[in-house]
Amino acid sequence: MKGVYLVTDRELCGNRGVAAVVAAAARAGACCVQLREKTASTRRFIETAAHILTLLAPYRIPLIINDRIEVAQAVGAHGVHVGQRDMAPETARRLLGPDAIIGLSVETWEDVDAAQQLEVDYLGISPVYATPTKTDTKAPWGLEGVTRIKDFTRHPLVGIGGLDASNAAAVIRAGADCIAVVSAICAASDPFTATIRLKETIENAHLERGF
Repeated sequence: MKGVYLVTDRELCGNRGVAAVVAAAARAGACCVQLREKTASTRRFIETAAHILTLLAPYRIPLIINDRIEVAQAVGAHGVHVGQRDMAPETARRLLGPDAIIGLSVETWEDVDAAQQLEVDYLGISPVYATPTKTDTKAPWGLEGVTRIKDFTRHPLVGIGGLDASNAAAVIRAGADCIAVVSAICAASDPFTATIRLKETIENAHLERGF
């Protein structure tokens, strides 16, 4: 997984709505979309997820559901992303099957070490920098933390937290494979252009790393 990983935020999307922002990011070449609905009812979450899944299908972009395994099961999403206080990734794997994409947030070195024994598809380094969209996490990892994790883990890395086109390249150079953003796209005046700019920044940084 490389490129722009969009994590949605209904409030930041504003009157445009989540679907419109996701559609713009998909057209611009986002590699993955995580639907995050912290306050929506289960019914609304499922309805939104089903719509987004249909929207992403022509682009072959996977839909990841944040936290809610039952929502992923209900709509046939490609996978889930879980945190350290959510359902255990082993349980998520058992429920969703071997082909599901399972992502896991790591907030401490103990989390990173424990993840070596887990069959997850990527680790979300959370947060790389402090961010108002994630207030329940530990201290930021910073670039040194990203490099330390890269040198240790067997899993691909997705950086998230305070990231945008101005600092994404440094995080890729530090060892991240993918950049996850929330406000950089959801709050952008032009989500399509914001995604294009971020995608180009990430691609250039990967070229500098030699892959």
